[in-house]
Amino acid sequence: MNRMIRTLLALLAVMGMVFALAGCAQPTPEPTEPPAEEEEEAPAEEMEEEVFKLGVIGPFSGPNARTGDEFRGAVEIAFEDIDYKIGHYNVELVWIDSQSDPAKATEAYEEAIVQKGIQAGILNWHSSVAVACMEVAAKHQIPHFFALGAADTVNITWESDPDTYFYWAAKGWPEPAKLTGLYVDVLEDAIARGIWEPEEKTAALWGEETDWGRSLVAGMKQQFTENGWEIVSEDYFPLDQTEFTPLLTKLKGMEPAVFAGTGSAPPLYSSLVKQADEVGLESMLVFDGLGWVGEWYDLTGESSNYVIDQIPGWATDEAEAYAARFEEKYNLTPSTSAAGLCYDYANMFIAIANEVYGEAGELTTENLADFAKNQLQTGAWTYTDGIIMEEYSYTSETAPDPVVGEGEFIFPVLQYFDGEGKVICPPQWAEQDVQSKY
Repeated sequence: MNRMIRTLLALLAVMGMVFALAGCAQPTPEPTEPPAEEEEEAPAEEMEEEVFKLGVIGPFSGPNARTGDEFRGAVEIAFEDIDYKIGHYNVELVWIDSQSDPAKATEAYEEAIVQKGIQAGILNWHSSVAVACMEVAAKHQIPHFFALGAADTVNITWESDPDTYFYWAAKGWPEPAKLTGLYVDVLEDAIARGIWEPEEKTAALWGEETDWGRSLVAGMKQQFTENGWEIVSEDYFPLDQTEFTPLLTKLKGMEPAVFAGTGSAPPLYSSLVKQADEVGLESMLVFDGLGWVGEWYDLTGESSNYVIDQIPGWATDEAEAYAARFEEKYNLTPSTSAAGLCYDYANMFIAIANEVYGEAGELTTENLADFAKNQLQTGAWTYTDGIIMEEYSYTSETAPDPVVGEGEFIFPVLQYFDGEGKVICPPQWAEQDVQSKY
């Protein structure tokens, strides 16, 4: 009996342990999928680099080679600052030497397009070269930006068929008549205030034998005659002329109150200025463009005293820093009209190219041309990061010329004394009144 009880008690103890263990057991969780590892985003594949060929027209040899040196330096500095890169494009500059000759310029431009494969162009100096190269740009549908050739012959050609010539996308200099009126304003104001008292209101006009020279002189002639001046002579010279003594001697006998005109070749200009001084010509000298090369005073010396010109200055700290950088790099004194404007226009093209690239993801001849026609020439896009002008803008009414006026494209009138220009107009910028040497 005792044995049976002990066995039963042992059995009950074992069963109690089993139930106790069952009560402590946790439910087995449902098997789950292991957490998915976050997939790493594959790096974007870098775009394969391409080359964009940009043609630069300038007078790199010939009578205006000194100006061409400033073109080259300004463009190089602008593109060095972006490491010659726009998006995934490496910019290759193709230098096109106009040699200051329309026929040679068009041949070189055609070669640059057909054989060297340029996709767009910038700059140019002479108006006659511009008129010739406009045909090439239109023929090959190559957008060409900011040619400085400014004569009205460029505008006449452009306006004859804007749908064809819009490829000559935007001039870098307005036609002369839009700027030269200030010369006559200065002289008329001086007479009215008794600062200058010429015996008669007579003017002898001169110009280089180019589209630019004839266009500027035509504008001056109209402005003088509208204000009651008599034009007593009108003469034109080839770019390489350096002897003017016979003409100046004749003019001395005629005693014109004003001797006014324009040229672009430094040898021509310096010779004319010095010889006018040597023969004792007692006219007020208005020589538009004397300061277009940085060494103008080295070339003319004190003979340039009292000469009136129209040219912007290095008006800001940024502009002065660029001028110093240019001079240190190239050992040349830069002018605002060549090295200054060309630097602004090279940077303006870079800004346009970046805008086009940002919108289209590519840089092509076609999308640059489209931007020129629909954004730049309409005024929908303007440029305010230049060092010479506050703003560069165009409108459907002014194209291909830039907008002219205060805060836009404007040149002050100044008078030279010992190598420095003193602003005499417009009145709000004037540093002094005009002065007469005689």
